This record gives sequence, C-alpha cells and structure tokens, in this order.
Amino acid sequence: MWCDVIDLRDFYATRLGHVARRMIRRRIREFWPDMKGKNMMALGYPTPYLRYYREEAQRLVALMPAEQGALSWSQTTPNIAVLTEEIQLPLADKSVDFALVVHSLEFTSHPREMIREVWRVLADGGRLLIIVPNRSGLWSRRDKTPFSKGHTYSLSQLTQFLQENTFTPLRVEHALYIPPSQSRIFLSTATAWEKMGHQWFRNLSGVLLLEASKQIYAGSVVKDLAWEGKLQLARKLVVPLNN
Repeated sequence: MWCDVIDLRDFYATRLGHVARRMIRRRIREFWPDMKGKNMMALGYPTPYLRYYREEAQRLVALMPAEQGALSWSQTTPNIAVLTEEIQLPLADKSVDFALVVHSLEFTSHPREMIREVWRVLADGGRLLIIVPNRSGLWSRRDKTPFSKGHTYSLSQLTQFLQENTFTPLRVEHALYIPPSQSRIFLSTATAWEKMGHQWFRNLSGVLLLEASKQIYAGSVVKDLAWEGKLQLARKLVVPLNN
C-alpha cells in the first residue's frame, strides 16, 4: 500500500526528516557527483534528493505514482513533477541516462512491471540507483517514518530482484544510522552516528542504496533463444518431407 504524498511531505518537514534527507542525499551525491548534460528521471517521492541535479541535469523529471499522489515541487520555479502510473511511465524508450527510485519499490504492488518500465526508458548502459528500507535496520521498526511502511528488503533480496529483472548490480551503500527519534540530542549528533555506523554497524543502516546498470544484452538473448527454438522446430518438420 502506497504512503500518501502528504504524509511524505510532512515527514520531510520535521527535524528528523531534514536529517534523513541530508544523510541520504550525501550518499546519492557520492554515486552521482555530476549530472551535467545528462537526462535524469526520478520515480516515487524523490524531490527531497534532487536539489543539486535540478541545476545540473540537461533534463530532469520527477514521476510520482498515482496511488501515492503528487505535489508540485516548487512555487518559484517551473514544475517538473508528473503524476503517472508506475508501470506506464510517460517517457520514450532509452530516453534517460540515470534513474533514481526512492519511496517506490517498497510500496508498489507490481515491482517487476515497474522495474521493467525503468529498464525500458533507460538508455543502453544507463544507471539505476534504487533506495529501499533496510530490513535489519532500526528505521524499519519505527512506525512514524515512511521507511517503516511497505516491504522492507535485505541486500541479498534486492540484489537478486535486480538480477532477475535484467540489471547488473554494481555498488551498494548504506545510510541512516541515527535512531529514528525527534530527540534533539540524537539529531544534533547525527553526523557522528553516521560515521560510527558506517564504520562498524553497516547492517543496521536505515536504508540500502544499490546502483545497477542496464543489461543491454538481455533482450537480444531472449530473442535469439526464441528464434533458435523456432528454427529447430522447422528442421524437424522439414526432415520427413525430404525422406
């Protein structure tokens, strides 16, 4: 079941939401430090993490699923948020270079169809960065954050899911080690929590970030196998006629 867009907005307006945004955005930036001249799409509720890319990317669109709802990103700049079905993205084949998926995979009832749509719109060799709640982290047990909603993932589950859907996992990172509390003590020491957790307790992170590349050969392999099967069948039918 999708988290309502108003609930997501309200969470990121809290002090804890500000910390979560800062810590996750920092990790995203490590994956993709420069988006100049690139086309980028983001699916789910990605706007808290697109601050730098809005200024850098050649084209950028934030796709918000219909069951979640959509909010205009900014009242002072042109809107780039679009309401859509997550399994029918309004983009052309191979039209984007980078795809960010956040607050999406854990909620959708059609994960395979959704990720295949992402595969469709990615250019050959394009990059996907997917962010999901970590099943073993503290944040998945705190009801008052969006990271406790929907389906949580272990690293092995997420890796297998992407491999089964024609993506090649490349690199994994972790974020959110601060306890999911509005306590000023915890919030003021968030950076220290992040450094300590990243060094000693990676399995307890609040979220997993996994980058993957599009397998450009997957579709052609399936077609080749199908063609080979038809060719073998044709040979079997022709042999008796030649006898």
